[in-house]
Amino acid sequence: MRPLITTAELAALPAGERPAVLDVRWRLGGPPGAESYRDGHVPGAVFVDLDTALASPPGEGGRHPLPDPADLQRELRKAGVSSGRPVVVYDDADGSVAARAWWLLRWAGHQDVAVLDGGYAAWLADGREVTADAPVPEPGDIEVVPGGMPVLFADEAAALAREGVLFDARARARYAGETEPVDPRAGHIPGAVNAPSTEHVGADGRWRTPADLAERFATLGLRDDAPVGAYCGSGVTASSVVLALEVAGHAAPAALYAGSWSHWSRDPGRPAATGNEPG
Repeated sequence: MRPLITTAELAALPAGERPAVLDVRWRLGGPPGAESYRDGHVPGAVFVDLDTALASPPGEGGRHPLPDPADLQRELRKAGVSSGRPVVVYDDADGSVAARAWWLLRWAGHQDVAVLDGGYAAWLADGREVTADAPVPEPGDIEVVPGGMPVLFADEAAALAREGVLFDARARARYAGETEPVDPRAGHIPGAVNAPSTEHVGADGRWRTPADLAERFATLGLRDDAPVGAYCGSGVTASSVVLALEVAGHAAPAALYAGSWSHWSRDPGRPAATGNEPG
């Protein structure tokens, strides 16, 4: 499966070929995604909560640490995810939360997964059917086997920022250290390059073309021969960098620093650069 699927492609699939569809709407400041799901969703979609299903509880590992594999397997099976069945995920923002679910499924060893291009907003804009009926899916049989996508720890992220390319997916003001609304300190990992996740999509919320994304990353300093990784505030929006690089045709998956700035900034011994330059 390609990493993106359009609303037309999803809607056209016969009933017997429908993938498991996961609604992962989430907002940092609320309202809860579950409320939006109850108001209306893609028919057949099952709501999966970022905070309780797609991450471990916040703590030393950051605000959205990777979930325990056994816990993730249980939640995915409850949502009807099976090893031989494709999965489509969507949110209603810039695709970053859906990208986190996409990344986690890939990390768990499930390759047949795609993000709905434009998310729920595109589904509505294209006049597709919606429902408030919550399905009760047949339990899935997915076996979560971690390691399907590369991850970074703090020291590896620091080295990659100097020896390769490390993208910071946060907004420019947070990257520059002008503001820090949620994490212990402001700034960025020295050497990291700012690549805001909101710039992966157009004004309509649909993902930019592969050519546009490839040009963007080249402008930001990406080279074919350089290792690449990504981080953000808590490992969510950085997943969209990994997805955008795959859409752009980058050969190897980018590594994700899952703890991201919420983990890095907890240790006062780790340096923090400020300003618009990598540092």
